[in-house]
Amino acid sequence: MLEINKFDRIIVANWKLNGSIHFIEQYLQELNCSKLENSNNCGIICTPSVYFHKLVGRLNPLFLGGQDCSNYSEGAYTGEVSATMLKDASCQFCIIGHSERRQIFGQSNEDVCIKAMNLIANNINPIICIGETFEEKNQNLTKDIIYTQISKSVPKNATKDFVIIAYEPIWAIGTGKIPSLEEIDNIHSFIKNEIQNIENYKILYGGSVNSNNASEIMDLKNVDGVLVGGASLDALEYKKIMNS
Repeated sequence: MLEINKFDRIIVANWKLNGSIHFIEQYLQELNCSKLENSNNCGIICTPSVYFHKLVGRLNPLFLGGQDCSNYSEGAYTGEVSATMLKDASCQFCIIGHSERRQIFGQSNEDVCIKAMNLIANNINPIICIGETFEEKNQNLTKDIIYTQISKSVPKNATKDFVIIAYEPIWAIGTGKIPSLEEIDNIHSFIKNEIQNIENYKILYGGSVNSNNASEIMDLKNVDGVLVGGASLDALEYKKIMNS
C-alpha cells in the first residue's frame, strides 16, 4: 500500500459517470503526464472501472483510482466490483462514501467502513468521503455530522499512513458554491485535531474545486489536497491544479 505522508499534496480527479475510449485518448494527450511539474504532488485519476485497462501503465507519475467498491469479496452479487478485482486491475486508490453513493444509493456509514476494510485488506488506499447537507449546515450540525460519519466510517485498523479523508460539503458539490477559506480551514482543523484517532490524517477538500480556487484552498494550513469533480474532466484544468 502506498504511504501517502511523503506527498505535499494529494489531488484526486473524480470523473464520476463520464468518459469514453476517445475521451481517454484525448485526455492523456492533453494531460501529458511526463510534463507535470510538481513531483511532490500525488495525482490520482478515479475513472469508471470499465476503463481501467485503458489507463494502466499510462498515468505515471499519477495513480489509478476507483470510485467505489463492493461490501462483498465475492458471491452472487450481480453488478458489484470487489476490492480484490480493483487490485487485479492495478487500482491503487479508491473513493468510498461519496455523497452521491450515500444519498442516491443509500450507502450507510457502516457500509463505508466495510468497504474501507476490504480495500485495506487488498493494499488499496481508501479515500473516505464525509460532508454535511445545506440543511445540516444551517442547523449548525456540521461538526456533529462529520464526527459521526468519521467515527462510524473509518475502520479501527486505519492509520494516517495510508487512509485519506475527503471533506466535501454536499451543498458545494457541483453548485459553484464553496465555504469561505476560513470555514474550510476550521473544519479541517477540527477533523485533524479534535477527533480521536484521526490526528494528522491527510484531509482533502472537495466541492466545486477548479484551477481558480484550488491553489488558495491547498495553501490553507490544515488542507492536504483537493478532490476535484467536474473540473477534472478537462485535462488542461486538472493539469493546472496539479502544477499549482
